[in-house]
Amino acid sequence: MSCVHPTKPQPLQVYISHGRLVQCSDSGISAVPINVPADTVKLRLEKTLISRVPRAAFYNLSELRFLWLTYNSITSIHPSSFVNLKALRELRLDGNLLTSFPWEGLRDMPRLQTLGLHNNRLSSLPAHASLFLPNITYLDLSSNRLTILPAELLDLWFPLPGQQGGPVQRRILGLHDNPWLCDCQISMVMSLSMSLGSPVVLMDQLLICSRSLGQSGMLLSQAELSRCMRPSVQPAATRVISPLGSNVILRCDATGYPTPTLTWIKTSLRLITFYVPVMQESPRVGVRWSIISMNGLSYKDAGEYRCQARNMAGISEAPIKLKVVGVTRISRLPKKSQKTPSKSSSKYRKPNQTTATINTSSVKENQILKNVTPPSINKTQSAPNLVSKVFPVDKRRKMN
Repeated sequence: MSCVHPTKPQPLQVYISHGRLVQCSDSGISAVPINVPADTVKLRLEKTLISRVPRAAFYNLSELRFLWLTYNSITSIHPSSFVNLKALRELRLDGNLLTSFPWEGLRDMPRLQTLGLHNNRLSSLPAHASLFLPNITYLDLSSNRLTILPAELLDLWFPLPGQQGGPVQRRILGLHDNPWLCDCQISMVMSLSMSLGSPVVLMDQLLICSRSLGQSGMLLSQAELSRCMRPSVQPAATRVISPLGSNVILRCDATGYPTPTLTWIKTSLRLITFYVPVMQESPRVGVRWSIISMNGLSYKDAGEYRCQARNMAGISEAPIKLKVVGVTRISRLPKKSQKTPSKSSSKYRKPNQTTATINTSSVKENQILKNVTPPSINKTQSAPNLVSKVFPVDKRRKMN
């Protein structure tokens, strides 16, 4: 469909220093136009009757950097509506009728930094949205119907020390004009955003919240909120060395409000193992400790164990490295009794004579003894006389 209403003049097309600007604000347009020039850098479709954004609606506009779809009647956006917009820097959808937004569609806009969703009908912000918002430095969610913020967004906007790979990224957030519930998440956003050097700046710090849905709101700064605190984990030892076959106990303590829950995790060979604590107890509000026990340690028990604490304000964890040392003892089998060869046989053995040859000669000697019938002898006869009768002695040796 043409960007121009048949009875209206041509849309505004202006060449700017870095490309073409196209603006359409015709109340008679009900679909996204398909005849926008391919070299357009900025496209503004405002105050039209467009109700949906179809799949690959801007596929031919690969040079587009600014896309404004403001104050229309858009109720749905296909997850693949923004395919091929790899150069897009700014997307504004203010003043529409959106009840949900396809967050996964942000993958098709890797350079996007500004996302405006002001004045829509968004009632929830899913946890998986945090996966697609790392590059967004300006996010306007004001004037919607949001009530809670997922903890995953707090981890994205307020990373713990050491979790931020590079320099701290500054973000501008618009959260005002929403019926927030007075919980830890929104309280954390308020307190952290007002701290010195905060990575987040709120457009308007006068947020309104209520104890439950349907109740009249109050300014968050005046609400009697419980103090929320992200968990802090302290292991009893960060490195444990234990002998093979011994028993070992690993322990960690956590503090935070609300009282955090503790989980034990071990990652090895891309396998994640969850360990059930032998004992886990909360001696008082805001404190919890947990232990796991391992009996008869083997080498496969060695590795890194992580104690993870979680509450409404966030997640934190601490590693414990377990090293198993020692050598497995192998019981020796009793040796078989072997006859020790006589000195006389070893004395006349040839150097290269093998055991097999010796055994063969002894067998032949036994056969000769069996074939010869010994003469009758009385009990007092000595063994040498018997041998001399069976094997005659050389007369020459006898004369000597």
